[in-house]
Amino acid sequence: MTRIHVAEPLAVDARFPLPDAAAHHVGQVLRMRQGELLTLFNGAGGEYDAVIESVERRAVHVRVENYREIERESPLSVTLAQCVSKGERMDYAVQKAVELGVAAIVPLLSARSVVRLDGERWEKKLDHWRGVVASACEQSGRTRMPHVYPVQKLDAWLAASHPGARFVLAPGGHHGLHEVQRAQEAVLLVGPEGGLADEEVALAVHRGFTALCLGPRVLRTETAGVAALAAMQVLWGDLG
Repeated sequence: MTRIHVAEPLAVDARFPLPDAAAHHVGQVLRMRQGELLTLFNGAGGEYDAVIESVERRAVHVRVENYREIERESPLSVTLAQCVSKGERMDYAVQKAVELGVAAIVPLLSARSVVRLDGERWEKKLDHWRGVVASACEQSGRTRMPHVYPVQKLDAWLAASHPGARFVLAPGGHHGLHEVQRAQEAVLLVGPEGGLADEEVALAVHRGFTALCLGPRVLRTETAGVAALAAMQVLWGDLG
């Protein structure tokens, strides 16, 4: 059944028009019609079955029929601290992280970050990434929305406290995931296209992060985080 994210409170018997983008997708792309069923979720947990009451040129009206208490979150809560990369690379990293059950995403700016924007354009980027998260939740069946934090500078972020196990991906790291203690809450730091500078890795280690090496091959920024998250979910989460 088609799943649609609706960023507002939902309740049984509620009637309302779908948001513009969702209405276009349902009415114009999927060409769904009156009487067909949808699954709605607002990211707070659970799903709602809804029926399409009318399809107009620019609007789709629905009625919520019932609520289902469904939980698909991983027992492993991971925050992905991903240094910002260009365009589709960052979108891919965000999308796949959501599919792999990440609990939160922190976009970071490091010494080798190549993306430089002003404040207003960062806000647009943030809205875009949150849209990627919503679409990934629709596709993957998640009922809770991972939080996307505002863009931060790496050194300022490292200065703050971070609960749980802390890992930084570094090609020269001396530890593998199979060597570290099992965790139920973790933070994973991933560098940008050019990787983290040596002093940034050293600072992370000084702040209590374990430098991880995923293997003998150097992975691209959009691949490294996804590979690490998948391995963590197999070892400590719900993949397997």
